[in-house]
Amino acid sequence: MDSSAAPQPPTAADVEDAARLLKGVAVCTPLIPAPMLERAGGRVLLKAEIFQHTGSFKFRGAYNCIARIPKSRRAGGVVAYSSGNHAQGVAAAAKLLGLPAVIVMPSDAPALKRERTQALGAEVVLYDRERESREEIAGRIASERGATLIPPYDHALVIAGQGTVGREIVEELAALKLKPDLVLVPASGGGLVAGIALAVKQNHPAARIMTVEPAGFDDHARSFRSGRREKNAKLAGSICDALLAPEPGEITFEITRRLVGEGLVVSEQEVRAAIAFAFRELKLVLEPAGAAALAALLAGKVDVEDKVAVLVLSGGNVDPELFASAIGGR
Repeated sequence: MDSSAAPQPPTAADVEDAARLLKGVAVCTPLIPAPMLERAGGRVLLKAEIFQHTGSFKFRGAYNCIARIPKSRRAGGVVAYSSGNHAQGVAAAAKLLGLPAVIVMPSDAPALKRERTQALGAEVVLYDRERESREEIAGRIASERGATLIPPYDHALVIAGQGTVGREIVEELAALKLKPDLVLVPASGGGLVAGIALAVKQNHPAARIMTVEPAGFDDHARSFRSGRREKNAKLAGSICDALLAPEPGEITFEITRRLVGEGLVVSEQEVRAAIAFAFRELKLVLEPAGAAALAALLAGKVDVEDKVAVLVLSGGNVDPELFASAIGGR
């Protein structure tokens, strides 16, 4: 595959190809045992993408996409739109590959994510999440500068890159002589869960993959029930800033409706409790989106009895004030 390919769903073979490209560049993040979460013979393991470059899984897809841009098209650089994690992933990948980057970010994005994106050398353009279209702004910039647009999730190369998380889960479990029964994945546009599903289902067809979303932004869960892509009624209003896509991606839903088909929903209170639990009991720092899968388990929304369950901790770029409030129980 190349970055100029027509939109189409990637395959498990594309995830393997991404893994070869990312080897030695992306971090193979640890699968951490969590015995305090285990019940009645079940095993719970945490895929800690908080230890990935820029603190989230997003670097994988960004690098896999940007590295494949033909040299003849690199002068204009890249442009992306993101509330923060994709922004940082694109900025970091572009910097490694020597390309300029422009990131369109919502004005209400956490200051920490905006500052880190700029620190990686990217130019940041702010917009109003509820009144302006990030796609239109990014498209205009790409046209004016001759830049390549790097979508946050609905792109075959991005999905394949994120799928290397699932490939690592399979390999790390195999080293422990385990097979996954259940994998919980935070979902926004669906790039991460689609990629993970491709990799896991290729090796373990019986494994259940489930999305986890914040209440009020459960477009995947509703889409699975209706069989078509459902939109969220609003575009802002959750602490899970990284999980606020307006609807599942077209390409990602083509994959997830076949390979996933189940979704869980967590409240803000449950997410805050999960952030506090991760800090106190696991000694891990999670952002709200990164804590969603853990929140679902802690809230009893999924049964892991006698199962091998993997929870994907997708990111750790949390606003300091929000983090302090969560661990303080406020």
